[in-house]
Amino acid sequence: MTIIVIGGMIGAGKTSVAKIIAEALESEVFYENVDDNHILPLFYTASAEEQAAKRYPFLLQLEFLSSRFSNIKDALINQDNVLDRSIYEDWYFCKVNNDLGNISDTEFHIYEKLLNNMMEELDELPKKSPDLMVYLTGSFETIIHRIGMRGRDFEQDPKLMNYYYTLWFSYDDWVENYYSASQVLTIDIDRYDVVNNPEDAESVIEMVKAKLADLRIEQIASQSK
Repeated sequence: MTIIVIGGMIGAGKTSVAKIIAEALESEVFYENVDDNHILPLFYTASAEEQAAKRYPFLLQLEFLSSRFSNIKDALINQDNVLDRSIYEDWYFCKVNNDLGNISDTEFHIYEKLLNNMMEELDELPKKSPDLMVYLTGSFETIIHRIGMRGRDFEQDPKLMNYYYTLWFSYDDWVENYYSASQVLTIDIDRYDVVNNPEDAESVIEMVKAKLADLRIEQIASQSK
């Protein structure tokens, strides 16, 4: 039973990487809920006044938290799954929005209590955490280029640049110093383009397989002590 989560900044290519890894490992993919998320476009397009009145940032975090909790529960029960972002990164997004003033301190406190309760529920499952995070990192220029290439109109407003940059700036630090649910395999998206270069896609698959093999060797060694 192997659970892989794909992490990374908006536009990093998580969905594409999740798809190629799942196909290579013959696994199911749990995709991020974007197309059916009616709050997401409002979060990006509403005016500051509308955001303040309707609390779209907080509602969006609750919507994502709910869908990711459902996904990871299913993934941790079933065999060999890949998750296109998981519940573990949600806190980082909520914290950034709190720092930017989009989510109030009270809302953030409520969010953390709910998240902690959910994580306690995961502890009761047969498998309690993923085996590996495949973390996609790269330059801000690459991120912005890819956000533009995927063509979601609500993501293209130049006013979002500060939000994107703030998320991007501390993402590596969060993964390196705060994420602890599993080991991490970091993929440099400035170097590897899995969508447009089949050789890059194959290289990423081989890196994932090698890392999983190492993890199994470590697990066997640990159990034999």
